[in-house]
Amino acid sequence: MRTTAKQRPTTSSAYIERINRAIDYIVSQLTEPLRLEEVARAAHLSPFHFHRVFRALVGVTLADFVKRLRLDKSLSLMAHSRQSSLTSIALASGFSSSSDFSRCFKQRFGVPPSVFDIRAWQEAHRSELEAILPESAKRLHVQKLPVRNNPDKFRVTIRQLPERTVAYIRVRNPYRSNAVAKAVGRLVDWAERHSLADGQWLGYQWENPEMVALKDCHYHIAVEAEHFVPKGEIGRYCFPAMTVAQIELRGGLDLELRAWEWLFGVWLPSSRYEPDDQPCFEAWIGRPDAQSGEHFELYAQLPIRQI
Repeated sequence: MRTTAKQRPTTSSAYIERINRAIDYIVSQLTEPLRLEEVARAAHLSPFHFHRVFRALVGVTLADFVKRLRLDKSLSLMAHSRQSSLTSIALASGFSSSSDFSRCFKQRFGVPPSVFDIRAWQEAHRSELEAILPESAKRLHVQKLPVRNNPDKFRVTIRQLPERTVAYIRVRNPYRSNAVAKAVGRLVDWAERHSLADGQWLGYQWENPEMVALKDCHYHIAVEAEHFVPKGEIGRYCFPAMTVAQIELRGGLDLELRAWEWLFGVWLPSSRYEPDDQPCFEAWIGRPDAQSGEHFELYAQLPIRQI
């Protein structure tokens, strides 16, 4: 049977939906042993076909993709966690042993983790990020805040959030011009059609752009929703209950960047907490399409756990 032009988008949409399910499964099980058969089952594909589809759409094999996510996680733990043992970081990142971790780490970065300069790596990726930001944001972001200084008078509230299910669109390389704004528009249109547009809107990404190459980052625009059927690029993910350190922000990008810098660099080291294994959230006050890029209102939420 010949496939018509009208049918192709539907087929493409179905594969995107299945790969989204696979990626969500990988992210939720990253610290556990992952087998091809299990990930393929989450995508409702046979292992043979899944491997080919995954590589075609994601650009790398499943094994390389999982390894990259685990190494990215290890970088964040090395930068922000108070765990001093490389063995504990290896296990918390999903590696079976410290030797496996060291071997994979050296293959990717050229040196073992014991001598890796995490601060220099972070500064290099921060420079890449700053190069694409507006001049005002770059100028304010690079300023180093003295310890315990809080010129913006940020106020942290510790919140207990219940389990949340979201409908999302995953945006690859979100630092491209208008990539996120276009995804927001598509999700808002979908949410309005399903009477879900008045739920809590969230933005988040699992990768840290100060650790991961911008082309490998994925931003998720999401809205909390319970009763819907994921389809095509509209995915479904359930976040567990969590504790967050929250700051209310009303301003521009420069203010948000300073807030994250202060949270991680000043508040977190002096607190009794460390980052939890969840992404940071932008929780909009109202709908994102009702706010401009120059001024927005949202809560910056850092998932945390007690040390």
